[in-house]
Amino acid sequence: MNFSSSKIETAANVATIGAAIVLSVVLIKTYLLPAAVIRRPVATTVTEATVGTNLGDRLPGIDWNGNRRTLVLAISTSCHFCTESAPFFRLLQQASNRQSKIVAVLPESVSESTAYLEKVGVQTDQVQQAAPGKIGIRGTPTMLLVDGRGTVTKIWVGKLDSEQQIEVLDTLRKG
Repeated sequence: MNFSSSKIETAANVATIGAAIVLSVVLIKTYLLPAAVIRRPVATTVTEATVGTNLGDRLPGIDWNGNRRTLVLAISTSCHFCTESAPFFRLLQQASNRQSKIVAVLPESVSESTAYLEKVGVQTDQVQQAAPGKIGIRGTPTMLLVDGRGTVTKIWVGKLDSEQQIEVLDTLRKG
């Protein structure tokens, strides 16, 4: 029995020493060594567009001054709310009485965006490609009414209910 008990005693000692080594390594890494610094890239996010925000730098290529008033439709081909809002978007061109330009801004390519707009029957004066975050919006659909200086004067977010749609149409008709 002596031989068997010495084997058990040796195995227990080896296990205790192994556990002590693992515990020592963990404690040294946790409390004595400096923590690894995780470097994340600096976010270059654009501030959220609000009333008073100037879109001149965010959407180059739009003649804000020549348009006098511009309705920016920030939509996406993959947004089901945008597609569901297409009948309302079709009314916008008529309501503006050509007093306002309508610019569709989509994250997809201009050719893909144009094909989507034709498919849903929405006519705009211009189509541009830009990610929603680039112009400072969080989601689609979002409509921004912009004055001749490129400054946002009104914002409508999401799929609009009938009261909000009337407000947009009245705003466009008033010129």
